[in-house]
Amino acid sequence: MFLSVVIPTYNRLPILQKCLLALEAQDLSAAITSYEVVLVDDGSTDATVSWLRQHSLQLPHLRLIEQEHGGPAQGRNRGVEAAQGDVIVFIDSDLVVTPSFLRSHAEALEREWQRRGNRSCFTYGAVINTANFQDPCSEPHKLQDLSFAYFATGNVAIDRLLLEQAGLFDTRFRLYGWEDLELGERLRRLGVALVRCPEAVGYHWHPALRLEQIPDLIRVERERAKMGLVFYQKHPTRRVRMIVQFTWLHRLLWEALTLGGLLNERSLRPLLAWLIRRGHPGVAMELLRVPLNRLGVRALFAEAKAVKGTGPAPSPI
Repeated sequence: MFLSVVIPTYNRLPILQKCLLALEAQDLSAAITSYEVVLVDDGSTDATVSWLRQHSLQLPHLRLIEQEHGGPAQGRNRGVEAAQGDVIVFIDSDLVVTPSFLRSHAEALEREWQRRGNRSCFTYGAVINTANFQDPCSEPHKLQDLSFAYFATGNVAIDRLLLEQAGLFDTRFRLYGWEDLELGERLRRLGVALVRCPEAVGYHWHPALRLEQIPDLIRVERERAKMGLVFYQKHPTRRVRMIVQFTWLHRLLWEALTLGGLLNERSLRPLLAWLIRRGHPGVAMELLRVPLNRLGVRALFAEAKAVKGTGPAPSPI
């Protein structure tokens, strides 16, 4: 089995360095004949490319592809097209993996292929969120690390032919969010099975919340709303409406939890600042998610109203 690890990146050099060095420290098994790391730089404006060129001897498995900024969907497609492997492993550039990461994916895939008699499946590894930059792999498993996503490209491995059959990623997803879950919907319709592989562990680094991050978090929610509408337009189903929160149920829920918007990023700011000072940025982030969800759902409905021909209105579920 030849594995191609495909990683799009954009201005994430500090954590990218840890990501790439961890991939060079893999403890392989007989199931893996070879592997490569296909890194697609999505027009980074930091020192990413120069650092990679300066440290090429430390990264013998790395192949660098450069493109103008076009988003992660375009970057992943470029990576798959350039990949030499028969199995594609997707991770994000802020994920630091354990030494057994590739081996775990490969062995789980081979077991499932033999059991099923075909390759119509993919493995989904564990993603542990951490704010510990110095030693991300020391983070314990937490309840909030559980994910019910079907196909999230933070940590999956899949047969290359299945990806090509599904059509790869839709490059209309140029902003943040949903391009992987949308591909997952197409894979689901092809009958591709999800195989949990908790032994393939990656530590996803999120910096601890700072108040200065709030404008950027708001921007991300608005981008997610725009891309959520693209997702819904392609798959106008009840399932996708629920995934992107394009229902009146979600709108009423977040309005109620924020008291009609009285609890927002401005009114909560003193409490958030106090929690951060007390050493609880994680709690502050969970609290901030409530008004951010309201903002995102309202933005999604506003986007649908502004765009002509969005298809049937969301059902009041």
